Amino acid sequence: MQPINITNDNFESEVLKSSKPVLLDFWASWCPPCKKIEPVINEIAAEHLDIKVAKIDVDAYPELARSFSVSNIPTLAVVSNAKIINQSAGIKSKTEILNMLNK
Repeated sequence: MQPINITNDNFESEVLKSSKPVLLDFWASWCPPCKKIEPVINEIAAEHLDIKVAKIDVDAYPELARSFSVSNIPTLAVVSNAKIINQSAGIKSKTEILNMLNK
């Protein structure tokens, strides 16, 4: 599966009401570290169907980034049952990301 693009319109249904844990990737098209981590995020989305992987463009949806107190990108957040259970900024390895998900 490919990561889902999150917007203001689908945030509640795709993230807050998700029956699966959600890995959110806060990113921007101009951000080199975001581009570097993108293949890892895509790989996790393809391999772990028991989680939902989603991306939020901080330039297009700054209010969503603010709601997660995102000040640096990339930032990854794990949301489960409408609550943030883990959040971390910066480039992470696949293992570190999976550890955020307790995988």
